[in-house]
Amino acid sequence: MRVPLSWLREYVDLPAGETGRDVAAKLVDAGLEVETVEQLGGGLKGPLVVGQVLTIEELEGFRKPIRFCTVDVGSANGTGEPQEIVCGARNFAVGDKVVVVLPGAVLPGDFAIAARKTYGRTSHGMICSGDELGMGDDGTHGIIVLPHEHEVGTDAIELLQLVDEVLDIDITPDRGYCMSMRGVAREAATAYGLPLRDPALLDVPQPNSYGYPVKVDDPAGCDRFTARTVTGLDPEARSPIWLTRRLQKAGMRPISLAVDITNYVMLELGQPLHAYDRSSIDGTIGVRRAEQGEKFTTLDGVKRTLDAEDLVITDNSGPIGLAGVMGGANTEIADSVTDPETGQVTGTTDVVIEAAHFDSVSISRTARRLKLSSEASKRFERGVDPQAAAAAAQRTVDLLVLLAGGTAEAGVTEVLAPGAPRTIAMPADHPDRVAGMEYGRETVVRRLQEIGCDVYGQDELVVTVPSWRPDLAAPNDLAEEVIRLEGYGNLPSTLPQVPSGRGLTARQQLHRRVGRALAGAGYVEALSYPFIGEGVFDQLQLPAHDIARQVVKLVNPISDEEPALRTTLLPGLLGALRRNDSRGSHDLALFETGSVFRAAAQPGVAVRLPVDRRPTDEEIATLNAALPAQPRYAAVVLAGAREQAGWWGKGRPADWADAVQAARALAVEAGTELVVRQGQYGPWHPGRCAELVVTLRGVEQVIGHAGELHPRVVKAMGLPARTSAMEIDLDRLAAAGGEALQAPRISSFPVATQDVALIVDASVPASSVEAALRKGAGELLESLRLFDVFTGEQVGEGKKSLAYALRFRAADRTLTAEESTAARDAAVALAGERTGAVLRGA
Repeated sequence: MRVPLSWLREYVDLPAGETGRDVAAKLVDAGLEVETVEQLGGGLKGPLVVGQVLTIEELEGFRKPIRFCTVDVGSANGTGEPQEIVCGARNFAVGDKVVVVLPGAVLPGDFAIAARKTYGRTSHGMICSGDELGMGDDGTHGIIVLPHEHEVGTDAIELLQLVDEVLDIDITPDRGYCMSMRGVAREAATAYGLPLRDPALLDVPQPNSYGYPVKVDDPAGCDRFTARTVTGLDPEARSPIWLTRRLQKAGMRPISLAVDITNYVMLELGQPLHAYDRSSIDGTIGVRRAEQGEKFTTLDGVKRTLDAEDLVITDNSGPIGLAGVMGGANTEIADSVTDPETGQVTGTTDVVIEAAHFDSVSISRTARRLKLSSEASKRFERGVDPQAAAAAAQRTVDLLVLLAGGTAEAGVTEVLAPGAPRTIAMPADHPDRVAGMEYGRETVVRRLQEIGCDVYGQDELVVTVPSWRPDLAAPNDLAEEVIRLEGYGNLPSTLPQVPSGRGLTARQQLHRRVGRALAGAGYVEALSYPFIGEGVFDQLQLPAHDIARQVVKLVNPISDEEPALRTTLLPGLLGALRRNDSRGSHDLALFETGSVFRAAAQPGVAVRLPVDRRPTDEEIATLNAALPAQPRYAAVVLAGAREQAGWWGKGRPADWADAVQAARALAVEAGTELVVRQGQYGPWHPGRCAELVVTLRGVEQVIGHAGELHPRVVKAMGLPARTSAMEIDLDRLAAAGGEALQAPRISSFPVATQDVALIVDASVPASSVEAALRKGAGELLESLRLFDVFTGEQVGEGKKSLAYALRFRAADRTLTAEESTAARDAAVALAGERTGAVLRGA
């Protein structure tokens, strides 16, 4: 909602020295979100005056039409002589009043005006368009042609209200009443402690029986419909400058007088209106639900297929408007047309004004289904004051009579559905208990009255909610109003008292350690949506029977393309990597930790928990049993350079080993031993894929995979070449590690190092050899590291040499050479027994 400060001052006597930023600060304190304060006319400097075109000479010989004009600007140029100006626009004629900027002036954008020679003539200034003055689009895209009543030489800066401040306010869904000058003015008046001149306080005639006939068949969808008729409108009447300028400042384009007036009143009072050409209406106006598949052409010229839930305005011929969204092309206000032979002007002369109140849910569904968001639908979705309809219709009638020379018919139609004001019972100290500070009954009552509530009672208050606040439905809503008006900044800051012995669970601590470890290793955390489409499983090349394809689907997904809950973190992470790479960030290392969702073999049905009491343990257990399993996973993706090149070295690209190392780092944080061995699964390259294994309750379990992605997956998902990834089940990793990390015991005795080189078949995994060495070496082994892999003629065809460094140390003594050698030999012997390893050189 764009709020011109000059317009706001009509309803609230703001202090004279208050700037737009001062007002914005007050409104922000009151809970409104002021995005920006726009300075209109900033840097604008005159002379900028009204001129009258005296002559026009068409210049020939140029690529585009050029006109040499003389313009009377009175005494504004200091001589009283006509001003000579070159202009390329063609939407004005001799005798028209235009806006002229003279040499020495400065236009918005620091555009200085001076006499200059162009097209063979000297132009002493400019004839201005709206865009050149920063006024916005007026629909003509040409020179501003003013009404003839304005005197030559008049200051156009003041006439066109070019200098102003506009507050751009982001209206949240619960503050729909602020989508009007009336609503924002009420907030400003409350913030400054000043009276409000309510523009809706008008003398409105009582409904009678001779107004335009209206029949409402769906009172639930339309609980109020006001109709007024104005006849004898002048088809040649144009919107005055003050009206068009207010619309432009508010972000709307002037169209025609009747339409401009309805838009103006909507901005002023928040009540959407529609004007029908009376000559195009056939019989009684009706309000009903559309027939399934019914066709209707809206004002934008699009033929739409309606749904049975859509609310429509009709006459005897069928739909003439889509209620609360957009009018129909068949009753549109006709533009004025001049007969070239007779000079007679024709156009709409009689109009029927609609001011109705529609159900917000119905309007929201229609607008979203048809993808037809309008200024009217935005307001009805957020809630419109139903009691403002009659005042808005009266305001529209008054302006049509004043500006278009029309006559208001005496008939007033108002169809009302039975209803009563909403009341809320609330203890007087409820806001005190919510805020944690004492306001007192008097403050609570005063603040509620300031927002328009009627309040009765002492200890127990009975609050009648104003019609323009549909968001107030419970005591907590009223408490929030008191708190925000008293100032969120005045709330005391108190830290909660944590009971001793409580804190983060072991699971929570592990998740934090995992995040810190990956961030310390150079990964950046990325948070993705937990929704996926089933087509991503084909991109990841998962087999048809894979458990990851068994998804939990949402009944009301945010996007039809992603209707299921994720079973893997990789699609979201790889999507983030792809987006960043496409935007020029090619060296990427991302990680995410989060829940995945596993569908149960037999989906459960969730029970509806009571709200009037605490659910029992059995009810909570039944609800939890119906939920899908939600294990927590961790995943990383890498592409580009892992180590940057520079004066320190050549750098290094990210590869599969980095993904494996990320898994090892998580195992260290979990305090468990991770076995890494060759594997093959889904999106990973079969020759560069490692499966991640832990021993859980005496059984080896594969809890993840790491390595380089398959080239086909990379191509299908549009990823950088050689992208690597790792994904691991954190919950099972934690279960394998036990409850608490055990700090290593460091011996003060020296280490004994023994190196061995073993020859094995090329098909034997290094992890199998390592496991055998570790088992055979016994308790004296401190660490084991593979430091070389060699293939060649020296070791034989189909063979490979694996070189390991074994470190032995005892906790209570210095090992002898015999002891370390015996441990090494035992390790080699077991490796030979289990894997066929032979000591190289033996």
